[in-house]
Amino acid sequence: MSEATTAEARTPERLLHADNLVAGYIPGVNILQGCSIEVAKGELVGIIGPNGAGKSTLLKALFGLVKIHSGKVTLAGDDITGMRANTLVARGVGFVPQNNNVFPSLTVEENMRMGVFLRPKSFNERFEFITDLFPTLGERRSQRAGAMSGGERQMVAMARALMMNPSVLLLDEPSAGLSPVRQDETFLRTRMINKAGVSVVMVEQNARRCLQICDRGYVLDQGRDAHTGTGRELQADPKVISLYLGTLAEDVDKAS
Repeated sequence: MSEATTAEARTPERLLHADNLVAGYIPGVNILQGCSIEVAKGELVGIIGPNGAGKSTLLKALFGLVKIHSGKVTLAGDDITGMRANTLVARGVGFVPQNNNVFPSLTVEENMRMGVFLRPKSFNERFEFITDLFPTLGERRSQRAGAMSGGERQMVAMARALMMNPSVLLLDEPSAGLSPVRQDETFLRTRMINKAGVSVVMVEQNARRCLQICDRGYVLDQGRDAHTGTGRELQADPKVISLYLGTLAEDVDKAS
């Protein structure tokens, strides 16, 4: 095998790619100002940055919830720019928003059935996968989601998004509002999902913890990807530490 062939074989397969996105909620007012990221198959990618940097807007743009004015999003080489959320779910993109991410009046099982409404016949197979990953949900399938703790509701939200067997899962600040112990559980759960074969893009306020578990990270600032590298590289980058990690860590400590 030639060196070129060997190098090509070692290059991770690109799954999701956002190229030079300009997007915003109001015409003429763009939050993303030329943001680009890519996610390889099987990767866990973290997105950190100061408040107002455009982190959540990026995820919503990828999921068809924010208007993309220019730029392109591809999934496994196919152009998915501006597709509706239900179409993206059917194509293998899952999304867990930060707030209002479960149906509180429904049981765990009913929430899971809502997650697979596009393919109801696959419920038993997917629910078995979910309960193998998160046994607690199988034990508490009849409990209403609204009666669960914040960390447990986050688990329900993640599990529901996994019911459609996505190739990539978008998580918007999954540890927000949780106690330090529940935050750790959420990060471990995210890594479990990734190791089960799902690529993950995670926007996170707890920057240090995010970089500890992600394969690669992006630092967004003013709607652009200001820095990128492996999680380890970003944790050790003096500029990232001085400009972002110190302030972000203080914000998390105050919130906790």
